[in-house]
Formats: sequence, C-alpha cells, structure tokens
Amino acid sequence: MIAKTMVGLEETLFNEIVAAGGEKVRLLNRAISFNGDTACMYRVNYTCRTALRVLKIIAEFSVNNEDELYNEIFKVNWSDYLNVEQTFAVDAILSKAPITNSHYAAQKVKDAVVDQFRKKEGNRPSVRISNPDVLINLHLTGNWCTLSLDSSGESLHKRGYRKWQGDTPISELLAAGMIMIAGWNGQNPFYDPMCGSGTLLIEAAMIAAKIPSGYHRKSYGFMNWLDFDNDTWTKVKDEANGKIVEIKQHIIGSDVNQKTLSLMKQNVAAAGFDDVILLKQAAFEDSSPLVNQSGTIITNPPYGERLQKRDIKSFYKTIGDVLKQKYAGWDAWLITSDYEALKSVGLRTSRKIKLFNGPLECRFVKYEMYQGSRKKVIPED
Repeated sequence: MIAKTMVGLEETLFNEIVAAGGEKVRLLNRAISFNGDTACMYRVNYTCRTALRVLKIIAEFSVNNEDELYNEIFKVNWSDYLNVEQTFAVDAILSKAPITNSHYAAQKVKDAVVDQFRKKEGNRPSVRISNPDVLINLHLTGNWCTLSLDSSGESLHKRGYRKWQGDTPISELLAAGMIMIAGWNGQNPFYDPMCGSGTLLIEAAMIAAKIPSGYHRKSYGFMNWLDFDNDTWTKVKDEANGKIVEIKQHIIGSDVNQKTLSLMKQNVAAAGFDDVILLKQAAFEDSSPLVNQSGTIITNPPYGERLQKRDIKSFYKTIGDVLKQKYAGWDAWLITSDYEALKSVGLRTSRKIKLFNGPLECRFVKYEMYQGSRKKVIPED
C-alpha cells in the first residue's frame, strides 16, 4: 500500500504507520509504502493524522504507449472490485512517462474498464467524477505503472468537523503535522495566539485526547468496495476509540477579531471541544500567559502572500519582542513563507523545517524562550 502525505511530513507519517501496524514501512517522496492486512488499511485511514489518502495497489506493469496501457488495464479482473450498479472515476498522475496527457491516460483506463464489463456482462458501470463509489488511481513514472484503488475517498485532511473557514485556513493535516513535529502531546499548556479558524487548537485537542483523526468522518472509499468487512472496521474503530482520554492541560486560543472568534466557535463545537478550548479576544502584543506553567506556542501568523499587512516586518518584530518579554520558558513555533519578515523576529531559531502551506513553501521554526543568551543556530532540518 501507499499512503500519501505532504512535503516535510514523511517521517511523521512513517512513525504513525509503524504504530498502526504497518510492515516493511519505507520512506518515499511525499508518501510512505507499507504492507498490511485489511485491518491495518482501515486503521491507517482512521488514525494517521498526517496521511492524505491510502492507496491499495492491485497491479503493476510496464507500458510504452497508450495501447499497451489499455491492454494491461483490460487484463485486470474488474468484477473483483466493482459492479455495474456502481460508479467509478480514474485519477491519473504521470511523470516522465511515454504518455504525456493525464486526461488521455485516465480515459484509456476508463475505456478498458467499461469495455471489459460490456464484454463480460453486456452492461457497464457509470463514470462519476465527483464522489464515485470506486476511485482508481493510475501512477505512471517512466514506463512503470502502478494501479491502485483509493481506500480513502475524500482526502483524509477533511476530518468532518470544519463548519467555517477563514480567508486563509491551514489544513487539518498540516496543523496536526506541525504539532507532532513540535513534540506536543498534551504534556503542557498549548496556545495559538492567532488562531483564525481554530484548526491548530482543534487538532491539538484531538492529539491530547488521543481522539482518532477520522473520528468525525462519516465515510471512506473502502466502504463501497465489494470486500468491505464491516466487522473488522467496527473492531478497528472500537479499539482506537477505546484509547481516548480526558484532556488535562490548558488549550488556549486568541485572535484580534471578535467576529473570527465567534465563527470559529462553530468548528470548536462541532469537534466537541467547546468546554475544553479557552478562547479570548486579544492582539498578540496585548496577550500574556493565562497559566503559571510554561507551555508551547504554535501559530500561523499573517505573512505577505497570505494576508496583506501594512508593515509585515514591524509585526514580526513585535512577535519576537512579545515572546522575549512575556513568554520566557515557553517553546514557540511559527510557520511562514515570508523569510524576510521572519528575520525581523530577532530571535535565534533552534529548528527550521521546510513545509508547504498550500502552494506556499514555508519554514516551520522553533524558538526556545530561555532568559539570557542563546547558543548558535541549529542548522535547518
């Protein structure tokens, strides 16, 4: 199987899949390959916070042109995977391949599937681009083709709790990945001082409570498969849900915009954390720790491409001043694509990690807020 993820989160997902029972786990570019049974596939979908989707490989072969692609697809016994009453779609990804048009490659796959059903049964399943019963994934790199079924359906970053999103939301998957990279698991207070739609807060609460990432989702692609095993699926969910614990640390969010906070409460309530996450209206420069214990700050501050600000460098300088003056003893993590503005923070980083927020290449940086001098910067991960 192949589990896809985002740049910079491969090692995090690797560890998650090992914990989910994956075997022969191997790092790839923006993906992890692994072996596992049906229960493992269900478990990775349900519990792995940094997986985008999980693909089950059903065939691999080499092709040199579109006719060979059609013939190889036709050899697959498609009645093992869907029937004429179901719908399907094909997602084709090509890289340095003899076929250069992904839409054309997807069409050849569709033709082969439909023609086989017509030949065997005199009828055919329908193609439905949006929300098909079965999603076929074709990955052609050079002349090597990997044919898979998408067990996830909708991308796994869609947790099911988001009712409202701001103009510049961070994805649930990226938020969880950042928290896991930071090593926060509920052991000390968590604070997002620019919380926007609340994604970092909600993902932090789910991690602290050990709530599976798929807890709020209603459906997965594998539920439409002919071999879907509901008993195994129920057992996987029950085992994961049985590990849920009570949150014992403070999870706090603030934002300068009261309207944003009011709307964000919809997400917090939908995730079941309206009695857990403490929210307050405040600009970061006016904030101060609400608890006596040192904790962890993780935030996604405004930056040039994301939000136009009159003086972004001055704003980032203020971030550094506030951290230094008010948050001694805390670990602070920021993600930004504005590297020039980041220099204005004026603090030395102990870690720098390349991540992507949508199409924007970013740096996820850590500041250890000790009083007094700091040692030299640790090189970028």
